[in-house]
Amino acid sequence: MPKSQPYQPLFLRLSHALTTFLVLGAFITGFLVYDSYDRRFGGLELTEEKYSLIDIHGSFGFFLLFVYFVFVVYSLIAQRKKLIQGNTLQTLTKINKPVWWYTLLRISNTLALIAVGLSVISGKFQEEEWLTNGELNHLWYFVHLIAWVIILFSILLHVLMVAKVGGVPLIVSMFNIHYKPQDHPKLWLRNIQNWFNQFLDK
Repeated sequence: MPKSQPYQPLFLRLSHALTTFLVLGAFITGFLVYDSYDRRFGGLELTEEKYSLIDIHGSFGFFLLFVYFVFVVYSLIAQRKKLIQGNTLQTLTKINKPVWWYTLLRISNTLALIAVGLSVISGKFQEEEWLTNGELNHLWYFVHLIAWVIILFSILLHVLMVAKVGGVPLIVSMFNIHYKPQDHPKLWLRNIQNWFNQFLDK
């Protein structure tokens, strides 16, 4: 492994990859559902009304709910330093310095977690028949649309900040298949216990 390439914990790589896959799947199918039934804010007219699209979108959301819960708990405990810190407002004043870019990366990470959570929660409060019946003005549907826009923004910001802060080495490190002995899956249960103990001791 090149010395310049940062090391990412195996659990982070796997959970991040699975979460990304489900988020992108939900995002794309969500747009196709919107493009089929709504289009009030514009659309591409790629699809016609198809009930299967709502089912596929719902399936992505269903699995994302469980994966997201694991990922967000892991992020809050084991990867807390990669999220917004207590000195965020202070570091934001140091414009164009390395700490400023790291702060923007942390903000994008946190924003993405919040947006995905908002989309999952609002999705669970919707009724499948709303769109098929032409009922497009429900509060939770609007919340879901807003979450969809925030996810798009946070993904773009996240990719830009990752490229700026770590460049190619950081991006490649998320796809590296190698892992350290202490990251072996058989040790994950012990590591989870250690994370919780560290969290409770704070």
